Amino acid sequence: MSAPAVSLVHPGRDDVIVVGGGHAGAEAALAAVRMGCQVRLITTAVDRIGWMSCNPSVGGVGKTHLVAEVDALGGEIARCADRASVHTKLLHHTRGAAVQALRAQCDKLEYATAMRERLEGQDGLSIVQGTVSALWVEGGRLRGAITSHGVAYESTAVVLTAGTFLSAVCHVGDRQEAGGRAGEGSANALGQQLRDLGLRLIRHKTGTCPRVDGRSIDWSATEPDPGLRPPPAMARYGPPPRLPQMDCAITRTTAESHAIIRDAIPRSPLFSGRIEGTGPRYCPSIEDKVVRFGDRQGHTLFLEREGWRTQEVYVAGLSTSLPVDAQLALVRSIPGLTQAQIVRFGYAVEYDTIDPRQLGRDLGLEAQPGLFFAGQVNGTSGYEEAAAQGIWAGAAAACFAQERELPLLSRADAYLGVIVDDLTTRGGDEPYRMLTSRAEHRLTLRTGNADLRLLPIAAALGLVSADQLALTRTRHQRLKEAVAALEQTQLAPSAPVLQRLADHGLGGFGTPASLAELLRRPGMTFDALRPYLPPALAAASAATDAGAAEGAAEGAAAGQGYGGLDALDLEEVQIEIRYQAYQRREQGRIARTRRAEAVALPTDLDYDAVGALSAEARQRLRASRPATLGAAARLPGLTPAAVQALYLHLELRRRAVSAVISDP
Repeated sequence: MSAPAVSLVHPGRDDVIVVGGGHAGAEAALAAVRMGCQVRLITTAVDRIGWMSCNPSVGGVGKTHLVAEVDALGGEIARCADRASVHTKLLHHTRGAAVQALRAQCDKLEYATAMRERLEGQDGLSIVQGTVSALWVEGGRLRGAITSHGVAYESTAVVLTAGTFLSAVCHVGDRQEAGGRAGEGSANALGQQLRDLGLRLIRHKTGTCPRVDGRSIDWSATEPDPGLRPPPAMARYGPPPRLPQMDCAITRTTAESHAIIRDAIPRSPLFSGRIEGTGPRYCPSIEDKVVRFGDRQGHTLFLEREGWRTQEVYVAGLSTSLPVDAQLALVRSIPGLTQAQIVRFGYAVEYDTIDPRQLGRDLGLEAQPGLFFAGQVNGTSGYEEAAAQGIWAGAAAACFAQERELPLLSRADAYLGVIVDDLTTRGGDEPYRMLTSRAEHRLTLRTGNADLRLLPIAAALGLVSADQLALTRTRHQRLKEAVAALEQTQLAPSAPVLQRLADHGLGGFGTPASLAELLRRPGMTFDALRPYLPPALAAASAATDAGAAEGAAEGAAAGQGYGGLDALDLEEVQIEIRYQAYQRREQGRIARTRRAEAVALPTDLDYDAVGALSAEARQRLRASRPATLGAAARLPGLTPAAVQALYLHLELRRRAVSAVISDP
């Protein structure tokens, strides 16, 4: 395809161009420049870098795991969230450590400011305001990007993070306007070029909630929703949250609310046929909720303040694209909002995404070397999913520009490996959201050990500083030493704590028991064992007691916890001990998975020649073209029998080739 008219070829050449300054683009640009590349970030609006277009929060079940991994790889989403945090919750706190997750509501202006400062303060990174209207492709080779002003920027690699802007349309009732966000434009020309280049595109839909003026809310008619105080940090080695914390509130829809929605359904673009794109399964609109769950008496809503310098309040749980008159009536049918003034009406956005099965495990387009994709353009939803893809695509683009190999992440290594594998193997027929249930190895993929898991990869890529490397290595060593000390410290059967356990029917101890064995007992804590702990562990445990947790967290950030141990370390030690038996079994499963991943599937494999495969299995294999037997096994509809048939076919093929080679 020939390039559009160019008015100016910008002097100089970059290693990497990143298109888009959202959560994916920001992490991609920072990753590439920190790996030694000259990077240019081109974004439609510089003052919208890192902007929270929808809910003002970071984290959630599955999402926090991605944030921790981006943080471990040197990314900034966790640090920016900590700087902007105004309300933090621990989700699933009554469940196992593997699925617990922090969620930090942020001052959205402070978050965007923090991210922009990090980008503008990074040497080797140039920021340009402009709309990329086309990729610069000549003779089938990618040369860079061209803006709507006709300025061509040359580079070796391009990371496209177009968000919801490709051929985007905003819907409110029967009204439509072009744009990936209300009041902003749509990248129609770029979307058409991707079609012309032969990419398969999918139409998706997302939505947002009304924002109301906090001064018009009757807070006394709502339920207070306080956050954790002091708020925990998301970044492992960054400074803790410093902003004053604020309470949120909880309310619910009513029977009147549901009647208003049902009456307005014929005018909803979701049900009138105006919207063709597929919406997010795990974040449905309020219209969807009322239609699908008609027996519910009410749906919970969270009133979330958007920051200290605004009166806007986000009505979380009320995503809608109903007409404006219905939205106003709906909002005013909700307790606490009967006199509410709507600052911004909710709306739906319909936009193009690429079919991510066209991408490799580096998120690069195999048909166009040097072109990488990250974020919602790949069919995902959420800031966290975008940031994770962004840092990986940025690292991949840097490796391409530097002619280096990108180390690949497997599903056993990280949630980031899970999301990349899911997208490139299974595709994105609907907006993809990360959930802990998607990770079969989630017992070993915890937020507390993300830095330990990803240190070798971060170091190999050059994404982290020498100081952070030293901190992480020191932490790893002290955790190993603490676990060993607990395993080796034995208590005699006469120890008071063992006697108390026996008195409560928790088993008699006729032989010495280790502290690790006791910590595996339900309800047993470091506090209960403090008299028997080695000195450093005992002191660290005492330091985390009432009122001291904040100081311990700050000490952790500086690497100065007593004896090298802090509250987060103690928690990780206890989890490591309690999960030991499960993790041994998990390591066995991981080993089997790695063996399957090592069996490559030839790109020219004729699946029609594989016996015992169903028509559905052949269809899915042809559509996906999985790179390995392990990837094939994860395809929907691929039974264990089908995977076994594939393996036998490959083995017979290998033997036939060996026989030909060895035949004199």
